[in-house]
Amino acid sequence: MADIRKSNFWVNLLKKIARILFKKFRDKTRPQTHHQHVVPHEEGWAVKGEGNERYTATYKYQEDAIERAKDIAKNYKSDVIIHRKDGTIRDRVSY
Repeated sequence: MADIRKSNFWVNLLKKIARILFKKFRDKTRPQTHHQHVVPHEEGWAVKGEGNERYTATYKYQEDAIERAKDIAKNYKSDVIIHRKDGTIRDRVSY
């Protein structure tokens, strides 16, 4: 257990607090985008909104995922970023 009477305890605590605050501030300063990513998934392919933790939908074929991502991107006037099986970017379509 850490000893609060030692100076390194307070230094480490302040570093942790600074990291948390910096991350929250940095995330709020970026404008939200609605870019849609078509990414490899264990069930085939998935559509995932940029910055989202969860997948929007999963599909067996990449073409089906691309079509869904394009529909969403058209509504938001955003981009579709299509990835290869290895995760690298294959293509980008802007609306």
